[in-house]
This record gives sequence, structure tokens and C-alpha cells, in this order.
Amino acid sequence: MLVSVFLLLLCVFFMILQLKPRRPKNFPPGPPVLPILGNLLHLSSDNPLKDFERLNKSYGDVYSLFMGPKPAVVINGLKAMKEAIVIKATDFAGRPQDLFINDVTQRKGLILADYGSRWREFRRFALMTLRNFGLGKTSMEDRIYDELQYTIKTLEKSIGKTLTPQVMFHNAASNIICQVLFDTRYEYDDEMIKVIVQCFTENAKIVNGPWVLMYDCFPIVRNLPLPFRKAFKNFETCDNIVTHLVKDHKKTRVPGEPRDFVDCYLDELDKRGDDDSLFSEEQLAVYALDLHFAGTDTTSNTLLTAFLYLSNYPHIQERCQQEIDQVLEGKDRASFEDRLNMPYMQAVIHEVQRIANTVPLSVFHCTTKDTELMGYSIPRGTLVIQNLTSVLREEGQWKYPHEFNPENFLNDQGEFVKPEAFMPFSAGPRMCLGESLARMELFLIIVTLLRRFKFIWPEDAGEPDFTPVFGATLTPKPYYMKVQQRLKQ
Repeated sequence: MLVSVFLLLLCVFFMILQLKPRRPKNFPPGPPVLPILGNLLHLSSDNPLKDFERLNKSYGDVYSLFMGPKPAVVINGLKAMKEAIVIKATDFAGRPQDLFINDVTQRKGLILADYGSRWREFRRFALMTLRNFGLGKTSMEDRIYDELQYTIKTLEKSIGKTLTPQVMFHNAASNIICQVLFDTRYEYDDEMIKVIVQCFTENAKIVNGPWVLMYDCFPIVRNLPLPFRKAFKNFETCDNIVTHLVKDHKKTRVPGEPRDFVDCYLDELDKRGDDDSLFSEEQLAVYALDLHFAGTDTTSNTLLTAFLYLSNYPHIQERCQQEIDQVLEGKDRASFEDRLNMPYMQAVIHEVQRIANTVPLSVFHCTTKDTELMGYSIPRGTLVIQNLTSVLREEGQWKYPHEFNPENFLNDQGEFVKPEAFMPFSAGPRMCLGESLARMELFLIIVTLLRRFKFIWPEDAGEPDFTPVFGATLTPKPYYMKVQQRLKQ
């Protein structure tokens, strides 16, 4: 009997060993791997960024993890990041197609599309259309200023009071991109926008949470009624809203006279006919949601980070205001070109982006073919995680890597310089599509508000907590600030 039990246990032991993932030949090193679980126990479910940093110190700038049975390569530091996403860009430009987020979005849209002709055609169309509707032009400045008037009114009503800016900045960023997509802005209490913002916010938290990690690692749990199901409902809600907007659009549209992105897409559909699978109305809804999320969440979180720090670093705020007053003297409003005469303001905005680190792990990549990185062999289809935190705070790349200091972007003559390690929008062919819009928004919004108002950390608010909330994007914790009028125009 004892012999039989011993043999059974021995068999179970060897079976478990067979389930233990093994690193391929010349694969990047990493922590010991457990059967079934892989390296899941090495990562905190609440915020794995410190775990990535710890593993970076132990195993180098290119190391591997197993997400359950699936191998992944984590890239750290400027040298490795450049080799992967700039020098060998096409080798690392794929998108994994077997993750939770792919199932939620039904494998539609632009951001998560795999690298290839379909993605290239979509991206080319999106860039061309966004440029036609003012990206980088004065007409886009007008859209931003139109929306800023509502932000200014909100702040003027709060003079001498405290307010929490979360909803205000989120709605402002949302409306700017909505004007491009749908030629429409929405009141800040509009129910539809509230629903979309809530769905986006919830999904940004869900997608990097522990239940989604289980979903990606263990297909057996995918049909269970676990908390990740909420993300599917949220996406369906947003998809239905945008589909309804597109139908309304078609009723008032004049073919060949586009008012916005949706009209341009519908014109493209007319040219291509029903047989072109690359463009369809079903794709359009997810396309618009992609651009709305990308144009809203990152910008609003960066603005929140900016005013959290500016209200707690009054000397930096005052120096910005001095430069703004000097450069804009006699002008009704700032233009994006004015940034060239505002080195300190540019340094502050870039430092905010560096510290905000809004998308710390970028969007996951995968290899499109067998390749090499820093001397290691990476098989085709390997999940690739860019640890942008390791670059934005890399020792040796920044004067003050671990503190908020605009000197990181100023040379000894006080001129604005942008270090090579500044890549909050990632780099290479999958670089953020909305970078130029985000840069224009951040400059015009921050400069306009600093010109008109002074932002103060409330005396009764206690010490500020700069630790962000982890999710698909990093979000500052809710906070309050006081507003004083500087200049009335």
C-alpha cells in the first residue's frame, strides 16, 4: 500500500514537473518558474511596477517572465528599448491577439490591430484624416480654445473655493476629441458622456487587474462569471452608443463634404464598396472608441498630474507665470508656436509627462518573427512588455531621475532640450497616434489656465500623495485645489 502511494505521488510530481514552462535556448534570464503558475507570484496584482524594477536589478535590462505557461520578455532601459522598438522596429511591432483586451474589443479597431497591411492602411487613413481636421494646425487650436472657455467658466465659479478637477479635465479632453470625431461637444453633465467616461475608467482598472491576469493565463476561467465580465458589458455599452451616433450622422451627412472623422470614414466606405473587409461600419464604432479613449484618458491624467505638482511647487508655478506674462504680453491668447519662446514652460510640461508616466507599460507588443535583442534569442509571437518607467527614470539619462524638476529638460544656458530617453508616447511605428494633439492640448490648456489663475494646495488638505493609482493608465489619486484669479480677459 505504501509503495503504491509513493509511486502515485512520484507520478504526480513528475507530471507537475512536465507542466513547468521551460525557457527556450538563449532566451533572456528570469526568476525561477513554477508549474502552471509560471511567475505570477513574482508580480503584485495591485501594482507590479516595483516588481518589474526589482527584477530589472536582478536579471538585467532584458529578462523573461512566464504569465502562466506563456513566455514574455520585459524590456528596460534606453539602450534595449531603442534596439527593440526603433532599430528592429518591425521585428517587435506586432500585437498579441490572444489576450483579454482582444476578446473585449472583438479584435477590432486600430490600437490592438496586429502589424501588417490592414494596420498600416488604417493608421495611414487615421493620420491623414486627423491632419485634415486640424491636427497641428490653427483650426485645432480654435477647437481647444472653444472648449477651454467652459473650463475657465468652471474655474471662475470656484474662485476662492476648493474644487476637485478630475471631472473637469476629463470632460475637456473628451470634448476636444469628440469635436474631431463627431463634430459635437457635450455638456459636462451630459448622461451619454458620463456613461462613456465611467466605462473607460472602469475598464482601464479592470484590464490590468488580477482577474484579467487569470483570464490571460488560464483559458479555463474565461467563461466563468468573474469580475472581468464587467469589461465586456462596458465595451458593449460604448459600442452601442457610438453605433447609434454613426446612424444619426448618416441621416444628416452630405457625401463628399465631411464635417468630421466619422464622415470621412463613411466617404471612404462609399469609395471602397461593401466588398472591402478592411473598412466597415462595425469597425468604425471601435475605431472611434479607440481614438476617443486614447485622446481622453492620457491627456486628462497628464493635466491632473500637472496641477497636482504645480499647486505643490508654487515657485515653479510662479516662474511659469512670469515667462507666460512676458511672452504673451499684448496677445489675446497663446498659440502653439509660442512654445518656442517659452523654454521653461516647455521644460515643465515635459517634466510633468515624464513624472506622470501615464502608460507605464505602453501597449503590449509581440515579435513578428524570430529575432534577437541584446544578444538573446526571441522567438516569433513572444509577448513583449515595454517598461517605460525604467527609461523615464533611468539613472544616467536624467539629472534628477527620481524627483519632479524641470531642470531635467534645460541645459546650462536655460534652453529647452529633450533627452533621448523621453518617450512617454513610446517610439517606433506603433508610437501613439495622437502625440501631436496631446502636445498641443497640454501646452495651450496649461498656459491659458496659468495665465488666468493661481492654483493653491489647500491648507487643510494635509500632505499631498503623489502615488498614482495603477491601471492600464496611471491616474493621480483624487485631490482638491484652491483657485485664485490672476488675469481677467
